[in-house]
Amino acid sequence: MKIIFATNNAHKLKEVQAVLGDGFTLVTPRECGVTEEIPEEQETLEGNASQKAHYLHDRTGCDCFADDTGLEVEALGGAPGVHSARYATDGHDFAANNRLLLRNLEGVANRRARFRTVISLILGGEKRLFEGIVEGRIIDRETGHEGFGFDPLFVPDGYDRTFAEMTTEEKNAVSHRARAVRKLADYLHSIGK
Repeated sequence: MKIIFATNNAHKLKEVQAVLGDGFTLVTPRECGVTEEIPEEQETLEGNASQKAHYLHDRTGCDCFADDTGLEVEALGGAPGVHSARYATDGHDFAANNRLLLRNLEGVANRRARFRTVISLILGGEKRLFEGIVEGRIIDRETGHEGFGFDPLFVPDGYDRTFAEMTTEEKNAVSHRARAVRKLADYLHSIGK
């Protein structure tokens, strides 16, 4: 089955394709002629994922899904949350985001955090939401070179390595996105897609 995934991020595309498996072919917005930045103007992860999915569906008429992910840090009242990608700047500057997070957590003992992903699927004109959460903690310096975003600072519960120190396969075994994508895949399989 071909389905449009609202991302042009190669890391994210690879992660999601690995979880979905061979029965699905992910198509990027660019491959469908949608080359502009897809808006993310909502105040919740659910809202952003849905806005992106509707934007693609309205322009292509095709089945599609979009995700939004936020890092929710307990000591920061859930921030950066929905603003994770643009935490430090208006652009996707991962290094600046990581520096700001570390600065905001200087001297803070409570380093509990969770990654949360929400996927919005539009299939046959109907919308469904899927959520994946992984609990963990923020360490005090970046470690590892894999992944993207806050991966070099986040250690999931039960592990002693950051997401950025894990292979794609290891990360997909426990990550928030993988958990949401598995729910999506289970749903698509259950309806025979």
